[in-house]
Amino acid sequence: MKKIRVRKSYQNKEFLNSAIARPVRLLAELLDPQQKLSREGIKDTVVFFGSARIKDKQTCERNLKKLLSLQKKSNGDVRDLKKLIRDAKIDIQMSKYYEEAVELSKMITEWAHTLKEPLRLVVCSGGGPGIMEAVNKGAYLAGGRSLGLNISLPIDQKMNKYVTPELCFEFHYFFMRKYWFVYPAKAFIMFPGGFGTMDELMEILTLVQTKKLKKKVVILLYSSRFWKKIINFDELIRCRLISKEDLELFDFVDSPKQAFKVLVDKLTAYYPLHMNSNSYCYSSENPNYELE
Repeated sequence: MKKIRVRKSYQNKEFLNSAIARPVRLLAELLDPQQKLSREGIKDTVVFFGSARIKDKQTCERNLKKLLSLQKKSNGDVRDLKKLIRDAKIDIQMSKYYEEAVELSKMITEWAHTLKEPLRLVVCSGGGPGIMEAVNKGAYLAGGRSLGLNISLPIDQKMNKYVTPELCFEFHYFFMRKYWFVYPAKAFIMFPGGFGTMDELMEILTLVQTKKLKKKVVILLYSSRFWKKIINFDELIRCRLISKEDLELFDFVDSPKQAFKVLVDKLTAYYPLHMNSNSYCYSSENPNYELE
């Protein structure tokens, strides 16, 4: 008689990847990051959002130079090439946000190193390219650690090389990733971005507006010119869709220095301070710390 081999359910990959086991996979994306962050001593984060398409200035300038060289050598129809050149020039304009995200992340990480418990405040990004890469790069240049909460997408978004290896996370479910963006966060910095960035912005503003967050958070919209052009906040007020007081939920900032100052001033006003060589530290024991 043939010996029967019985497999435990948690070792059955076919079952774990099935529709009926979805709650198990959801729990895994809740508990695994919780365990890792606890093990690494990460309790508070400053989360950056922004476009995955914004590149560093050097890459953009190199691309434009290549296109201009092709234009000089071309003897035929260059309409498509002209469009590419126009796009490349826009990319150079937008690249300033990459460079400024690097600078701001570096400033925050250096400041966190002066705190009594430096790992209480760690920068966090979505782990991918663009502004996300810039954020992790800034922390790396400051000699600090940073989180990358990546998401598996059909376009194969890869984790950028500047994320701290022990703090890399790969999510399947967007809403579980969003949970980990929000739960440990004390501040959100919104750089220019597309649908994803605007989705995160509106979701966080809604959580704060409806008081579903018990903790106080700082929300900074980086580049007042960009955000006021993209979202007509005054028209929302005029149409009585939001109140004037709702604009107090966030601040516009236009430079790394201004953003850093607003961030530090607000965080130190919101949370208990523990002095250590004239520097600050926040306590998660504050009653406003947890999500509802």
